[in-house]
Amino acid sequence: MNILFAGSPSTSAEILEHLVQNKHLNVNTVLTQPDKRSKRGAEKHETPVSRVAKENSIKTLKPKTIDKTFISKELSKSDIDLILVVAYGHILPKEMLKIPKIMSMNIHFSLLPKYRGASPIQSAIINGDKKTGISFMKIIEKMDAGELIYKANVRIDNEDTKTVLENKLTSLAISKIDGVLNSLQKNDYKLIEQNESDASYCSKIIKEDSLVDFKNTSLDIFNKFRALEEWPGTSFVHNNKVIKIHDMYISNSKSEGNPGEISQIDPSGIMINTIDNMIVITNLQFPNKKIISSQDAFNSYLDFFVKK
Repeated sequence: MNILFAGSPSTSAEILEHLVQNKHLNVNTVLTQPDKRSKRGAEKHETPVSRVAKENSIKTLKPKTIDKTFISKELSKSDIDLILVVAYGHILPKEMLKIPKIMSMNIHFSLLPKYRGASPIQSAIINGDKKTGISFMKIIEKMDAGELIYKANVRIDNEDTKTVLENKLTSLAISKIDGVLNSLQKNDYKLIEQNESDASYCSKIIKEDSLVDFKNTSLDIFNKFRALEEWPGTSFVHNNKVIKIHDMYISNSKSEGNPGEISQIDPSGIMINTIDNMIVITNLQFPNKKIISSQDAFNSYLDFFVKK
């Protein structure tokens, strides 16, 4: 089976690495995001998928946009049985979906039709879900709405962060992908339509999502902390400074004041009121400063936190 693989981040790279080790598959083309500069003036960095492709001498394409000219020049004469998309970062145009002999397929990190869109892992954690999963889906023009080929679920543990859950889902996808591809090769599969009435959507996470609303429950705040730990993190405003939270937990003690008020600060943590239990921040970061512990905050910033 000749595969065009489209992906960009490290999770996609892990799946690509697995595919190139399968002697029955031939990943002959890789599509990934263009190289980017991490800082102004710094050298460009390629995506993790690009690095894996280079290590395995696979033809790699990095278009800024996929238009008819690109498709005609780079892909129209390619021998492609399957296009496989895993977190590529762009929507493939309908002209491209017609190229493979079998189909264009996406591995989506949710149990579709739940959480169509850009942030399914974060959304599952933020909403306190106890399970999520992966969906192998035929790609159509409508986002994440194609017929399903296979689904598998995984448990979300109470302490799972976005990174931990993403690793679980990547491992699950790797464990199932050989079977799915084998069924496609043998034409031994059924396509199942998604139930549109059960569909839900999640938008792309933006930097502004990081701010904590202390009028929420302590569990909602903790779930948000777990979901956004990779980027953009969670933060709160105190005395006109945006302070980033690097570690926290939910106290057994009920809040003793208005949501957002600091109830107490000592070396063990900064205790902030919510609408139910207090949250306790144990590691934090002031703007343009290093991460510090709550003990350092108590020693050096006590007046900042307790001053009225």
